[in-house]
Amino acid sequence: MNDYPIRVGSMLFTMVDPNRGHEVEYNRWYERDHFYAGCLIGPWLFGGSRWVATKELKQMRFPEDSNVAVPVEAGSYLAIYWMLEDYYEEHFDWAIKQVQWLYANDRGFPERTHAHTALFEKPWAVYRDDDPVPLELAHDHRYEGLVVLVMDRADGTDPSDLTDLLKDDAMPELMAGSSIAVGSGWIPIDRGQSDNQAPMDLGTPSGGAERVMQLFFLDDKPQADFDRFKDYAKKIDDSGKAKVVFAAPFFPTVVGTDTYTDQLF
Repeated sequence: MNDYPIRVGSMLFTMVDPNRGHEVEYNRWYERDHFYAGCLIGPWLFGGSRWVATKELKQMRFPEDSNVAVPVEAGSYLAIYWMLEDYYEEHFDWAIKQVQWLYANDRGFPERTHAHTALFEKPWAVYRDDDPVPLELAHDHRYEGLVVLVMDRADGTDPSDLTDLLKDDAMPELMAGSSIAVGSGWIPIDRGQSDNQAPMDLGTPSGGAERVMQLFFLDDKPQADFDRFKDYAKKIDDSGKAKVVFAAPFFPTVVGTDTYTDQLF
């Protein structure tokens, strides 16, 4: 078998801050209850991972004026989840009922603020290696770092022209000889009023058809290659085809511990 049928088709991206003084409590609630009860036990969701940005990492974010994290330092914890291709609607129908049930049964966590929570689809990937870890396995490979980069396509630019620039030129140059093993691209899912059913404010808007969300999985800590992303962003901005509106590095959380909870602010 060379064409494996397990393919990611959509993603939940949720970037959140615990309110100060509730860092440990939040981390434990999310890791020991909500990560599973709110997501992983749901139908057609087959992978997930949690990431954290310390104060040091948040100071590396750019640009300062971002429409994804407001202010740009917002969002200490990030959870991302994969849903099986063609089964997004089935999972979402379960998820919105599940989160409402959890909150109605006192299993929410009010001492938190969403910076940016949104749904994305139509993934594609570029790999550094000839025989790579596929995007579908990214959560389970236990990468040492993650970089989130978001761009908004310029008016009048054809989406395929921007994708070609990224896939054929900018991303191979970024990843060659680096710790950056996998780079992926996604676009927001527009569900209209359906997205307003969550029992909390989800932060900044997901963006429209002009937005491309990118996730890069790294074999090393993100500090090692983060300057490459500055050059990558400059190349995109200088092309006139898009503008980078958010770039942020993350560590993986150390599951089962409170590591990093004292380094967020």
